[in-house]
Amino acid sequence: MKCFYYFKDKSKCKQRSAPELKEQENLEFSGAERVTKSSCSSASPRGIPELYEEKGHSLRVFSFTELKRATSDFSRLLKIGEGGFGSVFKGSIKPVDGNGNPVIVAIKRLNKDALQGHKQWLTEVQFLGVVEHPNLVKLIGYCALDDERGMQRLLVYEYMPNKSLEFHLFNKAYDPLPWKTRLEIALGAAQGLSYLHEELEIQVIYRDFKASNVLLDEDFKPKLSDFGLAREGPVAGDTHVSTAVMGTYGYAAPDYIETGHLTAKSDVWSFGVVLYEILTGRRSMERNRPKTEKKLLDWVKQYHPGSKKFDMIMDPRLQGEYSINAARKIAKLADHCLRKSAKDRPTMSLVVERLKQIIQDSVEEQHHPADDDEKSMDISVNDAIEAEYHKANESGSTEMWKRRMEHLAKLGEHVESASRKRFMILQRANVST
Repeated sequence: MKCFYYFKDKSKCKQRSAPELKEQENLEFSGAERVTKSSCSSASPRGIPELYEEKGHSLRVFSFTELKRATSDFSRLLKIGEGGFGSVFKGSIKPVDGNGNPVIVAIKRLNKDALQGHKQWLTEVQFLGVVEHPNLVKLIGYCALDDERGMQRLLVYEYMPNKSLEFHLFNKAYDPLPWKTRLEIALGAAQGLSYLHEELEIQVIYRDFKASNVLLDEDFKPKLSDFGLAREGPVAGDTHVSTAVMGTYGYAAPDYIETGHLTAKSDVWSFGVVLYEILTGRRSMERNRPKTEKKLLDWVKQYHPGSKKFDMIMDPRLQGEYSINAARKIAKLADHCLRKSAKDRPTMSLVVERLKQIIQDSVEEQHHPADDDEKSMDISVNDAIEAEYHKANESGSTEMWKRRMEHLAKLGEHVESASRKRFMILQRANVST
């Protein structure tokens, strides 16, 4: 595997400074794996290595002794998480100038012999040393040490006290996330992805968007974490990045799995999966459920956002405390993100705008609850009309179609009657005041 030149020094114990890349290592970030370049592509923008050289100096370099002290020698009592490439500990560090109160941080320590972990550590330092956004976790600094005991690679992040979205959605020991909080988390996560895709000098593809990587601060504000699989997006003239397929089963886009062609729309698919997890309170894969319910996306297909039975998929832990209209809109947005063809999926900036509108509509509905009932009734009537239309076309029975339409017309009259009744109530209320 590729390494940074300074890791090749086999001296007994040497503390490393800010990571720098050799020219050949630039290939991993700068697009050597990219394909489908047009003959008229424009000059490439600066890549992550160049941007890191400009901004990476703001990262703090910690000694191993410092971080060992900060975690009480990596005490099990302070372990707050564990992943495939290491453990995460809660720690306390001194401010840079040594004055003031200690700062609570999260410290990720990679397994000593995990070569893939080392590569991901390297990627995180590079990318998190460049990006900066309210919905991305902040990397404070790192530690790189080689000694007779082996390779030590650590990362120091801001501490996120409310764990992850995954923890609150699926851990039944904790109170369920309220509906409003779920919408705000979805919006914040979307804003983080939109920033990576569209607001940097070079596009960044996150590649591992999932509920466990959406961390929550003290106010339940979401921040994307774990950039070990992040990659630069295609430059002008390229359609995708061709790379080894990596990520988490159940979240990776099928087109990426099949071809290895990575685009920002791969992240959009993953976002659609998480939207359905937020609605249902179910994981993307649950092997202990009946066969038809093991895969979340297969199960929700049975309950179209416009159908009468749509509420069957809603998280029962919400206990009905949510807007059914907003939930339908969220599901429709998720379906757009999950379109088979990547080019038909929306950009994350469009997803952000749609989520803002849904949240605004949801707030307005709280002030007009009677309207919500009427809209639900209208949706039911429209669903019934559409269903009956297809049935009539299939059977070819004109008489049956007429009878059914008469029945539906009566349902429509019921809706109008309800509207008139509500209007009269409001009129009487205005007169009395």
